[in-house]
Amino acid sequence: MKPWIKRTLFGLFGASLVVGGLTACASRHHGYDAGMSAEQSAQMREKMIDRMAGKLDLNADQKKRLSTLGDKLHAQRLALMGQGADPRAEMQALVAGDKFDAERAQTLVNQKAAALQAGSPEVIAALADFYNSLNPAQQQKVRDFMERRGRWSHRG
Repeated sequence: MKPWIKRTLFGLFGASLVVGGLTACASRHHGYDAGMSAEQSAQMREKMIDRMAGKLDLNADQKKRLSTLGDKLHAQRLALMGQGADPRAEMQALVAGDKFDAERAQTLVNQKAAALQAGSPEVIAALADFYNSLNPAQQQKVRDFMERRGRWSHRG
C-alpha cells in the first residue's frame, strides 16, 4: 500500500476515534457546531476535553496534549467543510438541473481530499503525541472505548 494511502487511512481512523470520543462525551446536540459561534464552539470543545480528561484521569500535560489534538481536529473539520458550510446545499446544487453536475462533484471531492491530505499529518502527530503520553492503564481505557464502538458509559 502506498505511504500516502496509509497515512490518510490512519488519519481518518485516528480522527474518527478522537472526534467520536469527543462527541460521545458531549451532551447530545443535533449537529455539533451547528449554528454555534466560534466562542461557543471553543467552550463546547473545552467541556468535551474536560469530560474525557476526567474519564481517563489525565494529568495537566496530557490534558494539554488532548486540547491540542482537539484544536487540530477542529481545524481539520473546518478545512473539510471548506467555504460551503452546508453540505446539504452543496449536494442539492449538484442535482438542481436536469443533469447531475459531475464536474462540480469531482471538484468538491478533490477539495475535500486535498484538505484531508494537507491536515492529516498534523492530526496524526497530535494523536500520536497524546496517545503516547498515556500510561498503560489509560491506553487500555481508550482501547476499551473503541471496543464499545466509541460509547463512554454515562454511569461510570
